[in-house]
Amino acid sequence: MSHESQFCHERGLPFLEAQSLTKTYRVGGSTVHALRDVDFTAAQGDFVVINGPSGSGKTTFLNLISAIDRPTEGDVLIEGASTAALSERQLAQLRKDKIGLIFQTFNLIPVLTAAENAEYPLLLQKLSRAERSDRVQSILAEVGLEDLARRRPNELSGGQRQRIAIARALITQPKLVLADEPTANLDSETGAQVMALMRTLNEEHCVVFIVVTHDPAVAGYARRRIRIHDGHLMEGGTDDLVDSAPKSPS
Repeated sequence: MSHESQFCHERGLPFLEAQSLTKTYRVGGSTVHALRDVDFTAAQGDFVVINGPSGSGKTTFLNLISAIDRPTEGDVLIEGASTAALSERQLAQLRKDKIGLIFQTFNLIPVLTAAENAEYPLLLQKLSRAERSDRVQSILAEVGLEDLARRRPNELSGGQRQRIAIARALITQPKLVLADEPTANLDSETGAQVMALMRTLNEEHCVVFIVVTHDPAVAGYARRRIRIHDGHLMEGGTDDLVDSAPKSPS
C-alpha cells in the first residue's frame, strides 16, 4: 500500500492553497466572523497541526479546505486548481478521489466489521472484490489491526476504533488527510499512540496531514504548528499573524 514511488518525489511541492478565506454567518441580527481573510499553504508531505480553543474557527477552516463547505469570500486551490466554480457533484468527486477525513467520534458503522468499515469508501470506486480485499488487508496491517479484522466497533477499544478510522481515511490513497480532534475521545497514552501512527503514515505515504485540535500535546507531532484565534491563523508559537489579517502600513 506504499505511496513511496508515487508521492515522495513530490515532497515539498505545493498541494493545497487557501486564498483570503472568509466565512461569516448571520445569527439573529448579528454577523459572526468564523474565519477572517485567511491565507494558508500546505506542501506535499506536510504534517500541520492547528491548535485553538473551542469557537476559534478550527472546524470552519477544516470544512472549507475539505470542500465540505464554501467560503463567503476567497478560494481553495487543490494542486493549483480552483474549487470555487466546481459543482457540488464535482466537489464530492474531489473529496472521494483526493481527501480522507478522520473524526473525533470515529464515525464507524456499528453493524460492519473493522475490515468492512475500512473497505466502505472503496465501494464508491471501480475496483474488483479482489483489489478491495488486498487494500483492506494491507491497510489493516499498517495500522496494526489485521488480527481484529472481523470484530465490530463495539468489540474494539477507543484507540483501535480510531485506527480503523485512520485506515478508512487512507484506503482510497488520498493526497490529503484532514483530522478533526482525533484524540479528543482517547486517554493521553492512547492519543499519543494514535498521533505517532499518523506521523509514521505521513512519512511513509507522503500524504499531507492537517490536524486541528485543542490539545496542545498534539503539536509535538507536527512538522508545522499553526495557531488559530478569532478566525486568524498564526504560525508556530508566536503572535505574528501569517497572511491572515491586514498588514499595517509601513
